[in-house]
Amino acid sequence: MATITQKITNFYVSVFKNSKVLGVVRYGDVGPGPKGSVMTVEFELEGLKFVGLNGGPHFKFTEAVSFAISCETQEEVDYFWQKLTADGGQESQCGWLKDKYGLSWQVVPSRA
Repeated sequence: MATITQKITNFYVSVFKNSKVLGVVRYGDVGPGPKGSVMTVEFELEGLKFVGLNGGPHFKFTEAVSFAISCETQEEVDYFWQKLTADGGQESQCGWLKDKYGLSWQVVPSRA
């Protein structure tokens, strides 16, 4: 069974087409997590690198951080909106949404 960090990373990599997991770091004998469990996952979404930390229940997403997706077409807006609100995501106003893991996104058309 995948950890929360792996599940979240795999979800985002599946949503963004040019994306991949770059590496996984696991806890050793010392650390707050059980030996062998995932500590971090490094991944890339559309050329941007991220590191996901398995912070457990103590660290949650808030609206203080959101990611903006600039879309060229209505089809792109619809694609990201559908993918990111699926399976428990929440729609909001003016292009804002939360995905099923609670991360806030802004899905907006590009300026012409």
